[in-house]
Amino acid sequence: MGKNVKSADRLHPVVSNILVDDLNITSVLSNQNITINVDHEVDKDEALILALGYKQEFKREFSLWTLFAVSFSVLGLLPSIAACFDYQQLVVGMSPVPWILAIIFISSVALSMAEVASAFPTSLGTPYAVSQLAPPRWAPVLTWLTCCSNWLCQITAAPSVNNSCAWLILALKTYNSDNGYSPSYGEVYGLTTGIQIVHGIISSMPTRWLATFNSMGTITNILFLVIVFVMILGGNDRQDHFDNITKFNSNDTAWSFYNQTDWPMGIAVLQSFLGVIWAMSGYDSPFHLSEECSNANVAAPRAIVLTATCGGAIGFVFMLAIAYTLVSIDQIAEDPQGLGQPFVTYLTQILSKKAVNAATALTIISSFFMGCSCMLAASRVTYAYARDGFFPLSRYWKIVNKKTQTPVNAVWVNLFIGQLLLLLQFAGDTAIGAIFSVGGISGFVSFTMPTLLKITYANNSFKRGPWHLGRWSRPIGFVSVAFVAVMIPILCFPTVRGDDLTLDQMNWTVIVYFGPMLMSLLWFVIDAHKWYKGPKPNISDEDMVYGNSDIIDGYDNEKGNHDTVISSKDYESA
Repeated sequence: MGKNVKSADRLHPVVSNILVDDLNITSVLSNQNITINVDHEVDKDEALILALGYKQEFKREFSLWTLFAVSFSVLGLLPSIAACFDYQQLVVGMSPVPWILAIIFISSVALSMAEVASAFPTSLGTPYAVSQLAPPRWAPVLTWLTCCSNWLCQITAAPSVNNSCAWLILALKTYNSDNGYSPSYGEVYGLTTGIQIVHGIISSMPTRWLATFNSMGTITNILFLVIVFVMILGGNDRQDHFDNITKFNSNDTAWSFYNQTDWPMGIAVLQSFLGVIWAMSGYDSPFHLSEECSNANVAAPRAIVLTATCGGAIGFVFMLAIAYTLVSIDQIAEDPQGLGQPFVTYLTQILSKKAVNAATALTIISSFFMGCSCMLAASRVTYAYARDGFFPLSRYWKIVNKKTQTPVNAVWVNLFIGQLLLLLQFAGDTAIGAIFSVGGISGFVSFTMPTLLKITYANNSFKRGPWHLGRWSRPIGFVSVAFVAVMIPILCFPTVRGDDLTLDQMNWTVIVYFGPMLMSLLWFVIDAHKWYKGPKPNISDEDMVYGNSDIIDGYDNEKGNHDTVISSKDYESA
């Protein structure tokens, strides 16, 4: 990686030395007796990212709260619940039981990933962890596939959210139209494109502005979620809409299942987990923003856990409100008003017209903030992968804008790819719906790969960060891996089978996810294995010395201008 040259010949002056092996971490630079020379004072966050192999290129202006703000905005519980009616209520009915069951297992995935994030707090996220936990022979290909899977999750997030936002807007227009208006796919695509462009502009702003904007988004999402929740319960006037009905459903009705698939109830319940998985898929965002956060190896895992636990609990309470007020699943499925959005159809069953307009408008605003947070998180992933040379033309996508100090190019290449994915809109609802399933599977695979390695091959070598699960690490890891192994094939099942299965009702997730994954594997076997070896440090060879004695002796004895040596003891007390 570099020659063992006296540090006096390298940097003038050297202010700090990072003794990589003394930080008690596993990284691409560890176990090589490397010391990194830095021409300025460093804090513990910069020391850690340098030891992981990367320069500090972002300002660390995210706190625990603003990290949680971004990830909670990515969850966007209100718009997520609205977007996922097709994948939960229209699969097994109004019962909140699937939400409870799914959250238990999703939380295990989040807890395991949080522990990994504490050990490897870099914007590369889970692929970096895989590169360090996998057997050396298999590390490059497993890292490559984890990158591909996680990137699919990231680039489908904003388009799917913004497509849902566009449908909400047009459903509101349809609801208030007197001339039988029905949106065309072209109108949906055009409106989604407009939302994407606005989000691209916002995501290109400086980090401080982004932190403030996402804090506003989180406050808005929480406030609007509470308001709509109160409207559903307090404004419920379904007795004015339907005869011989009580104000709220009985316990037996609210907790009952209504299997609308051709599969046994157990399979149907598992299929309905897609709605929960997609709604809860934003808890990895703090991992990818850890290079922009202070106290990253503690704040990032805490933000992950806060997002999963708070989101799961709040979402369950909201699902209870729906279960006790929903009138007719069959009517929602039939969509007699042609709204094209099941959640809005549900609101029309229980609220006055003004209340429906208000609740839908608040959901639209929340959806806007959610889509913006998704685009922000995705841009950081693309930047991190480009930094390692993962993409064609990576040298362009890894550029950090000098004025904003954000990866602007990564924002806009993601937006362009998102626009291509949104062309699935013209193939019908089933095709565009595949990007929801893809987001669930691809996220799960990338989230869980380091956990699988941590509890198997690297069980005895994994060096935990300051935030960890203690003796529960392995049991929770086994639960999360088992859950993902079960859900991957389930998420590829169509809801119908046998003679009822047509091309329009086929689940195209198999093609949309496994197609790109197969092509990426072939690309690796044919070509990428020649040049892709995993995370690529971007610290200059001239800034590293092999052999600590050369550095300390060189500066203490020859120049006398060595100010700071960052070691394990210094790092822990910083």
